[in-house]
Amino acid sequence: MSLTPDDIAANLAAVRARIAAAVARRGPGPVPTLIGVSKKQPAEAVIAACRAGLGDLGENYAQELVAKAELVAAEVTPPRWHFIGPLQTNKVRKVVAVGALVHTVDRPGLVDELAREVERLRAGRGATTPLELLVEVNVGDEAQKAGVATTELPALLDQIAARPQLRCVGLMAIPPEGEPEQTRPYFARLRELLRREAAIARPGVDLVHLSMGMSADFEVAIEEGATMVRVGTAIFGARPPRA
Repeated sequence: MSLTPDDIAANLAAVRARIAAAVARRGPGPVPTLIGVSKKQPAEAVIAACRAGLGDLGENYAQELVAKAELVAAEVTPPRWHFIGPLQTNKVRKVVAVGALVHTVDRPGLVDELAREVERLRAGRGATTPLELLVEVNVGDEAQKAGVATTELPALLDQIAARPQLRCVGLMAIPPEGEPEQTRPYFARLRELLRREAAIARPGVDLVHLSMGMSADFEVAIEEGATMVRVGTAIFGARPPRA
């Protein structure tokens, strides 16, 4: 059964309280951005979350992102959209058109396609600001999982630095499945990778964000330095079953 707007508002308040408690345990620093993951949720649920004060939303599929962005914009002040799923090069145009922050850049071909799309927009509209993005890192070295290998991260950042159309603002990761405390070493590893790479001066690479932590483990991620957390089920409830 789908949640009511009041349910969603209550869930959102509860998640914000948990974020505040995790920040207090972590110590001084900014409050992480809460990204509500609305994958497969109806537009009505997304609109309810926006009306309850949620300003950032994440989608995993380009088609769903485009459709929801249009529906939501017709009802409420548009949120900032984040694209958090695997991105195929043939879907780049759709995602860039929405203005979403892409969290899942993980290979040279995708970097090239994003740069080409920004250049195409510049040709049509005149000057545009660089497209901001995050690089997804395979912190668990899992063969079946997306993300650039940790050993290949420096080269991918170098490639982004050579593209004036792009600006990398951080790293993203999904750790191996496990209990929250079992994910802590992977979050710490991503934090250390960011610290190491941020110390290297590269044009267009300003590593300030760590996008890590989901409904089951976002508190641990915050304790390890997350600046963005991606929370779906804890806000919207379970995803509706497939038709």
